[in-house]
Amino acid sequence: MSKKQDAYYFNNFTDCAQYACDAVHLLEDIMNHFNQNELYDYLDKMHGIEHSADSKKHEMLNTLIKAFITPIDREDILQVSQNIDEMTDKIEDVLIRIYCNHIERIRPDSLELVNVVSKCCDEVLELMKCFPDYKRSKNIKEHIISINSYEEEADKLYIQCMYNLHDSSNDVMEMISWREIYTYLEKCADTAEHIADIVESVIMKNS
Repeated sequence: MSKKQDAYYFNNFTDCAQYACDAVHLLEDIMNHFNQNELYDYLDKMHGIEHSADSKKHEMLNTLIKAFITPIDREDILQVSQNIDEMTDKIEDVLIRIYCNHIERIRPDSLELVNVVSKCCDEVLELMKCFPDYKRSKNIKEHIISINSYEEEADKLYIQCMYNLHDSSNDVMEMISWREIYTYLEKCADTAEHIADIVESVIMKNS
């Protein structure tokens, strides 16, 4: 397989990871400068990012279906692609729930959690940039370790957020709404860890 054909898959991963970063940075900005009246317009903007990411993923899947030889196992290509796409989907899901549940104010602890999720996505992007050179890269393992560390931090924050929610609120609807928001944020961090695990597996299989 030519280097150009090899590079296609890795470039697609990077492009899709960039969309995930665009989505989480938009979400973080919305939550930090919250204005309920602007949420509907932001939904359109977020959906535009998610749609572009979907198109990029399907473009790669169409190429994969026709390929005889791939630079890494096609199952690994599929798993990385699907998990990056899921990361973007979960970010959009957070904003959808903020909108649909008529959230009027952002809980301060959610800002800490979305910040860690943002760092997870940024590290996934850096990991994808290193992925083409996974046999020789000196930085790839550092990015894997960083993603795992941020995921652990997200887990701890998630538990604390849920504790704070049940400790401070007697409003059943508020509790249901925020449990969904916290859960989707935490799932995004989990998905970043899954991507790191797949890349680590590729390295081990090809060492």
